[in-house]
Amino acid sequence: MELLRTPDERFADLPGYPFEPHWVGVPTGDGDQTLRIHLVDEGPADGPVVLLLHGEPTWSYLYRHMIPVLVERGCRCIAPDLVGFGKSDKPAHREDVTYARMVEWLRAALFDQLDLTGITYFGQDWGALIGLRLVAEHPDRFARVVLSNGGLPTGDQRIGKAFLAWLDFSQNAEQFPIGGIIDGGCTSELSPEVVAAYDAPFPDDSYKEAARQMPSLVPIDPENPAAVANRAAWEVLQTWEKPFLLAFSDSDPITAGADAPFRKLVPGTEGQPHTTIEGAGHFVQEDAGPQLAAIIADLIESTP
Repeated sequence: MELLRTPDERFADLPGYPFEPHWVGVPTGDGDQTLRIHLVDEGPADGPVVLLLHGEPTWSYLYRHMIPVLVERGCRCIAPDLVGFGKSDKPAHREDVTYARMVEWLRAALFDQLDLTGITYFGQDWGALIGLRLVAEHPDRFARVVLSNGGLPTGDQRIGKAFLAWLDFSQNAEQFPIGGIIDGGCTSELSPEVVAAYDAPFPDDSYKEAARQMPSLVPIDPENPAAVANRAAWEVLQTWEKPFLLAFSDSDPITAGADAPFRKLVPGTEGQPHTTIEGAGHFVQEDAGPQLAAIIADLIESTP
C-alpha cells in the first residue's frame, strides 16, 4: 500500500488548535506495513474518556471548540484523525480505502494501542458510520453514545436527494475543495484562515483519495459490501440499554430525519434529554461546538 504523509509544516500555527500531537501505529493489513494514526489526547488521564470521531472530509480540527469545554468539565478527550485525513497517513490509491478497513484501523488504534474503556462516544457523519460499528462490535468498551447528524445505513433505506447530489459531486467534480466544502456545510461563515486549516492536510489532489472515496462507500443499496456488517450492528444496537442521546441539528439536509430509527429501535434512547440544535448545519461542531460539548458533559455527569 502506498502511503502519503502530509508535511508537518502544513499544520504550523493553525488558529484555535494548540493541541500536542500523539501517534499510534497500526497494521495496514497489507504485509507488515504500518499506518501512522494521529490523535488529540487532552485532559486528565483519569477522567472519563470522550471519543470524538470526525467524518468526511474533516479532521480533528473540527473539535477545537469542543475539547476545551470537555476538558474543563474533567473529561479526557480522544479525537483521532481517520486514516486519509488530518495528520494521519493517507493511502495514495482510492481502492485501498474500504469501509471495513476504516473500522479495523480505528479499532486497532483505540483498543489494541490505547486500550480505551468506559468510553462516551460522540460521532457525526462518517464518525457515525465507523463509530457505531465499533460500539456494536465492542459494546463492553462503551458507556454512553451521543450521536449528531449521522447514521448507520444498511442499503435498505431510501436515500435522500441531498446525499445523492453530494455523492455525484464527490465522484465527478473536477475540483474537490475540502475547506470550501466544509464552509458550505456550516450555517456560520468560516474565516479564510479556518478554511485554510481544513485544507492543510491536503497539499494537492494526490492526498485526497480517501476523501474522494468515502462517499462512495456509504451503503445505499442492499448489496453493498458493508450492508451485512451494518445489519449485524443494528441487531446489537436494538439491545443497547446504556444512555444513547441524540443531538441533531435543524439545518442539515443530508441527515434530516436520520435520528428517527434510533429513537424507535434503540432502548437506550428512552428517557434521554434528546435535543435539536437550532441554527446549525451539517458540521454542527463548527456551528455549535461549545453547546454540543456541554450536552455531552451533562450526560456524563447525569449518568455516572
